[in-house]
Amino acid sequence: MQPTIIGLDLAKTVFQVHGVDERGQVVLTKRLRRDGVLAFFATLPVCLVGMEACASAHHWAREITRLGHTVRLMPPQYVKPYVKRHKNDQADAEAICEAVQRPSMRFVPIKTEEQQSTLVIHRVRETLVRQKTQLINALRGHLAEFGIVAPQGVQKVAQLTARLADPADQQIPAAAKTVLQVLVDQLRDTEQRISDLDAQLIEQAKRDETCRRLLTVPGIGPVVATALVATIGDAKTFTSGRHLAAWLGLVPRQNSSGGKERLGGISKAGDGYLRRMLIHGSRALMRWWRTSSPWVRTLLERRPVNVAVVALANKTARIAWAVMTRGETYRRPDPVPVGA
Repeated sequence: MQPTIIGLDLAKTVFQVHGVDERGQVVLTKRLRRDGVLAFFATLPVCLVGMEACASAHHWAREITRLGHTVRLMPPQYVKPYVKRHKNDQADAEAICEAVQRPSMRFVPIKTEEQQSTLVIHRVRETLVRQKTQLINALRGHLAEFGIVAPQGVQKVAQLTARLADPADQQIPAAAKTVLQVLVDQLRDTEQRISDLDAQLIEQAKRDETCRRLLTVPGIGPVVATALVATIGDAKTFTSGRHLAAWLGLVPRQNSSGGKERLGGISKAGDGYLRRMLIHGSRALMRWWRTSSPWVRTLLERRPVNVAVVALANKTARIAWAVMTRGETYRRPDPVPVGA
């Protein structure tokens, strides 16, 4: 009999297939090499294919969808409870096949090539920013060995590079100057590459209609806007802005039982990069809103600054969902009269 539901366990070279028919009977278990995956699915009748949303999953989902099959991606943490006993490729494929049939299962939208291309820009930019921080820390540490220390902040690094470029400065040995100049050159090259990627994201945000609407939201710039559009795609997959904020991990972690509610720190679920960008934007926005926004002022009276920043990031995410789903720009609330 032909399978109607297939669980596909992805890997680098060896893939595992587990298929069942309409009655739930196992009719197929097979190992596939990477170069034979598409040829195998091309010979099958149209069926439902389940996969974990892991590395290369979106690529395979697009390719298998082009063959006429229906593909569903699932978060790996939602599939793990269906793994029986020991973990191996065959057990994983069986668990995927079982999980994709559950009516309560939550699925991940398949990303387009354009979305993934934008996310590659963000990931490369993030890598370069980390390298920039490493170079600055290395430069500070090496110069501190010679008693040269600059104030904290990226803007103060220019004082250190100026000391290295000064031929009259004898405090740094010539051999050390030569080697440390290599770090300075690499730092400047990294900063230029980051600027080029920022310019690319700014240009992309100008072309995309959804990004232009998101740019009207306080605390969202071109980097955050393009990351939101590329990561989320269709925001209507979330039933409300609160669900989006929960997906981003900007809500308290619950450990409630027996009717007693226990809330901890934020869950930190979902995309950590996107959550971090929203928090950075909210932290910058807090400098102006802590005096001009009644909501922020009231919040700061009851909570620490960092808690207020996360709450503002949560609010920004919910506003972003409304802007993306309703096709409207952000409408600023009317100012509250003093003493009202």
